Amino acid sequence: MNLQNSKPLLSLLLLAGLAYLLHKIVFYVLHINDQAFYYSIETLYLLFLGLSTIVFIVLLKVKERSFDNVGMSFLLGTSIKMVFCYLILRPLLQVSTQNIAVEKKNFFVMFILFLAIETILTIRILNEKQ
Repeated sequence: MNLQNSKPLLSLLLLAGLAYLLHKIVFYVLHINDQAFYYSIETLYLLFLGLSTIVFIVLLKVKERSFDNVGMSFLLGTSIKMVFCYLILRPLLQVSTQNIAVEKKNFFVMFILFLAIETILTIRILNEKQ
């Protein structure tokens, strides 16, 4: 894979790193203790980054073989990722304490953040054909 093809992966890594730093700063400023979370922030960022990287590797392979199927591959990959994330979120959905509410919101915000990053980077890939 050459540098031009790995550009979305580098952008993903950079954006995820910036989001992580911002996330930690917000938690520090708001005095939110993440030590009691079921999943640590670092674990979730690594999970979402890993899943997003897999989606982009697949998208880049599909782009090389059949550019017209990139959009459908993105939708399929995102759907599979959503099912996987639901399975990870299930233990949190079954608990109903005050601290879990913050963790649930944290999980959903991170999911939406990575979904937005993936969507923007996929749009860039799709616009390369023009």
